[in-house]
Amino acid sequence: MSELSRIGVAIDSDLLEKFDQHIGQRGYTNRSEAFRDLIREALIEKTAAKADSLVVGTLTLVYDHHVRMLSDKLTAMQHDHFHLVLSTLHVHLDHHNCLEVLILKGKAAAVQKMADALISTKGVMHGRLTITSPGGGS
Repeated sequence: MSELSRIGVAIDSDLLEKFDQHIGQRGYTNRSEAFRDLIREALIEKTAAKADSLVVGTLTLVYDHHVRMLSDKLTAMQHDHFHLVLSTLHVHLDHHNCLEVLILKGKAAAVQKMADALISTKGVMHGRLTITSPGGGS
């Protein structure tokens, strides 16, 4: 870790009180780590917004595996983009529903495009892509 720098921040008292409640609920023991995480998050978001930035992400899908040919379609799409897929996890939630988590790595635009295609496939009930930077925003 690099050398720490101290800064002063002026914040409205009401906003600071809400922030303190928020970080307390999230388990932070001090404001500094919460501020550092907010800064990292903003930097990661900026990185992910650049189409050619290298990103990693998790794509979570929930779908009914009884939908005709859906499992085959999702698998085929993953094979078509095998260079983006690092790993997958498949869980049977109940008799009908499956949860699939894909770990993706590649250019931000390609990762987003693949995620959008999988999420919008007929029969997928829910999907969410969470993107981060391999460097964690630092």
